[in-house]
Amino acid sequence: MVINSSEKKIVDTVEHLKDKIIDFTCALVSEKSVLSNEAGAVNLMKKQLETLGFSPVKIPIDPDRLKEHPGFAPVPWDYNDKNNVAAVVQPEKHLGRSLLFNGHLDVVSADPVEFWDQNPYVPQVRDNWIYGRGSGDMKSGVAAMTYAVHAIQKAGFQLTAPVTIEGVIEEECCGNGALACINEGYDAEAVLIPEPFGPTIQTCQVGVLWFKVKVKGKPVHVLEAGAGSNAIEKLFPLIQALREFEDRINRENIHEQYRSIDHPLNLNVGIIQGGEWTSTVPATGEFQARLSYFPGTGYKDICQKIKAVIQDAARQDPWLKDNPPEIEFFGFRSDGHCVSRDLPALSLLNDCHKVFAKHDAKSYISTCTTDLRAFHFFGRAQATCFGPVAENIHGANERVNIDSIIHVAKTYALFAARWCGISEL
Repeated sequence: MVINSSEKKIVDTVEHLKDKIIDFTCALVSEKSVLSNEAGAVNLMKKQLETLGFSPVKIPIDPDRLKEHPGFAPVPWDYNDKNNVAAVVQPEKHLGRSLLFNGHLDVVSADPVEFWDQNPYVPQVRDNWIYGRGSGDMKSGVAAMTYAVHAIQKAGFQLTAPVTIEGVIEEECCGNGALACINEGYDAEAVLIPEPFGPTIQTCQVGVLWFKVKVKGKPVHVLEAGAGSNAIEKLFPLIQALREFEDRINRENIHEQYRSIDHPLNLNVGIIQGGEWTSTVPATGEFQARLSYFPGTGYKDICQKIKAVIQDAARQDPWLKDNPPEIEFFGFRSDGHCVSRDLPALSLLNDCHKVFAKHDAKSYISTCTTDLRAFHFFGRAQATCFGPVAENIHGANERVNIDSIIHVAKTYALFAARWCGISEL
């Protein structure tokens, strides 16, 4: 599909803004926006939006307003001064279809930093890559979507439908940020999220939940260890039972969209802790885990299955039988979903991608979750992810390809022009 002269002017403007897109990405990477430290990145994005002529506002995550919402995820941390940021560009005449760009500003921890070749929060640009925590996941995408809208205006055009630029927090742990925005009315007929899965069109994602398991032991001096019960060691058979459950759900009732993927559902025991003193048999032990599940399976159903697995394993141990483990679900409680590749927004996105790539975008079947879940279940949008090429996300030496960032910005700008419509300023 060819582009007309107005669209070419917009695309050329994106190219001219390349350095500013890179600079904004690096500025965001410099903000260590891990859980409960997101304010710096939120404030930076708000300031950048203001500099570009937008009118951003902060949207707080208010658990009192959200606690009855079916998508709200209870969490163990406080919500003091935790905000998202959004700017809505309203047209003079509403002729096209509304659009929302959503990107998350929070990142996972870079620890242990000694695994990195550099300071993870001092971005480096070399050999067409930007290095640093969050460079791919997903601060470069936030920069691309922001400047995609700015490029349209800078090229001398205005959009003829409302467009929202939205930076949210807590995508990496629960999704309460995007949910808070939806609950305040920030929605659209199409939503694009620049997750770093490359220039692909996401049609499916799994469900994801978090849970913790606590065990009490019997503390004694190590000289009489046999008289005690080691709480840490009592975690091992429970984890093994969950591993067997993970294997089973990857073999039984496989969702049709995931049959070509080897081991699509993953259990991750992400944190384990316990004990009080090296020479004392541990009195307490705990692990925190993440498990995914297929679209079509409900959160409550998978919770019950996890409880049954742990309870059955506990009954095999004399100590745990009389001292059953405590199971708590927190954070992610996000069901999976699938959408048709033939939806108008997804088809148009593919057409825009083809203008630059000269071939169709591949479909992406995700084995993780994203903020798409909020828009799919609680919004009205045709929503998908389409983002830059990144490597080592959640790992050491995370990096994102610069050419792919600009490709996303151009594709988003062209999509906005065609989906929303444009007129000259």
